[in-house]
Amino acid sequence: MNPALAALLAALLFGLSTPFAKRLLGEVEPLLLAGVLYLGSGLGLWAWRLASRRLSTGESERRPGFTRDELPWLIGAIAVGGVLAPVLLLYGLRATPAATASLLLNLEGVFTALLAAAFFGEHLGRRIALGLACIVAGGVLLSYTPGTPFRISPGALGVAGACLAWALDNNLTRRIATADAVRLAAIKGLAAGTVNTVLALIVGAALPAPPAVLGGLVVGALGYGASLALFVLALRGLGAARTSGYFSTAPFVGAAVAVAWLDEPAGVRFLLAGSFMALGVWLHLSERHAHLHHHEPLVHDHAHRHDDGHHEHAHDFPWDGRTPHAHPHRHEPITHSHPHYPDAHHRHRH
Repeated sequence: MNPALAALLAALLFGLSTPFAKRLLGEVEPLLLAGVLYLGSGLGLWAWRLASRRLSTGESERRPGFTRDELPWLIGAIAVGGVLAPVLLLYGLRATPAATASLLLNLEGVFTALLAAAFFGEHLGRRIALGLACIVAGGVLLSYTPGTPFRISPGALGVAGACLAWALDNNLTRRIATADAVRLAAIKGLAAGTVNTVLALIVGAALPAPPAVLGGLVVGALGYGASLALFVLALRGLGAARTSGYFSTAPFVGAAVAVAWLDEPAGVRFLLAGSFMALGVWLHLSERHAHLHHHEPLVHDHAHRHDDGHHEHAHDFPWDGRTPHAHPHRHEPITHSHPHYPDAHHRHRH
């Protein structure tokens, strides 16, 4: 599949998940729906992973697993990103128009950047900071509700809380980012989905009709599972920056579908907030960060290409020339300057 098409389809599926989840909330309790959505995601991703392994074999398709030291980060990511975040989102979505909630999901990027800068030393340039400020301004416009505590809608607080939890999840996941992304997300989906489903049944959530359960599984499988699988395919062909650019359309897709399909209003405040957020996303994605930096010697194992300036190593095993592929490899010390992002090879101080 064309990588750009894969990225756009990933954004479309994820964007559609919010208005469809809004419709399901009329039939399924939020805690139970959170479990069903993530079970659908986990099952769908695991099926996709098994199908991919059957269709392709060889060293170039191997992906590294998890080490014992990485398990605490995985458990933390499952707890906050898989268990807590979807519950907050769905409780917030129940009291918030789907179009508003879709746009508020842009706050995940804000919280992710702020946590990364505060606790992991990632660089936060002026252009990024201005972009984040624009997104926050849009979020305030969407959330402002006179007569409520702090004049912020409780539903919007729930969506913002979900974004904060997913941001923490993103920063925990970055510690295990060299592992197989699809396997990681499948484990998170199955584990978190099981936990929330069991909790919902324990607290007495009513069992919905089978069509509603099936609908939740399908929305989870497509909106979270297939979306991630397509995102990974796009990453391999486009790289992180371009793929993120395409995927950043997802909240706006969700908002547009909610307005058109659910007949939700789109007044002046909504359009102004969306414009602020769109400007913020553009400022974020159009940043170009380059400076002279030094790489220390490093040995690790992750999926990589040989045309990125960091993986010009020889192989001590037969290699068919296909990339990306994964194997333990060593990076020699190097000092150079080029545009870069805070990926696994560029987590240096400034």
